[in-house]
Amino acid sequence: MSTSAEPRREALVELYREVSDCTRCPLHAGRTKAVFGSGNADAELLFVGEAPGAEEDRQGLPFVGRAGQLLNQLLEGIGMRREDVFIGNILKSRPPGNRDPQPEEIDACWPYLERQIQLIEPRVIATLGNFATKRITGSQVGITRCCGTPQVHEIAGRTVFIYPLFHPAAALRTPSVLDRLREDFSRLPSLLAEPLPELEAPAGSANEPVGARRDPASQLDLFG
Repeated sequence: MSTSAEPRREALVELYREVSDCTRCPLHAGRTKAVFGSGNADAELLFVGEAPGAEEDRQGLPFVGRAGQLLNQLLEGIGMRREDVFIGNILKSRPPGNRDPQPEEIDACWPYLERQIQLIEPRVIATLGNFATKRITGSQVGITRCCGTPQVHEIAGRTVFIYPLFHPAAALRTPSVLDRLREDFSRLPSLLAEPLPELEAPAGSANEPVGARRDPASQLDLFG
């Protein structure tokens, strides 16, 4: 059952403070700032990337470099803004040299992402790139094979659409990937409008492609 907006917003602020002081894994020792995420605390669309980069670590905000600028443009192309969505990562601290997250780091951060999903209550979680997609879907199917195809999953106790997308950083390197990313982004408004089906399989085991879409919910600009 959905909780009213203001208590969820207050709980999200408390979670933000907890993440800012987190020492659950060794990454805290080398970070400049924890990157909790930013955007609309009542968003229907949640973007999840892999981990903060150098600029994100400096500013304490997600997707603020060139990839973030492209993400802004892609949102504008479908009539949305950063303020309409929430953007975060699997990890809240930058791994050294932007290396892949380690299992123990993911385990330490995963409860934070689950709590964010519970509090924000998104209908669509758009996973950005191979790593975030595999971790959230629980599948080893690569992003090239599954991008642009919505799935239905139960995650953090909520039934949601998972929508795998190429990472904007990959699109900056390869024009064909950018074309595909724009095409997949164009289907987000209709996915947001699609009613969520009931899961028939046990919790966490559903992985059924759908066709999907809906308009963004009321805004609560919490961190951005």
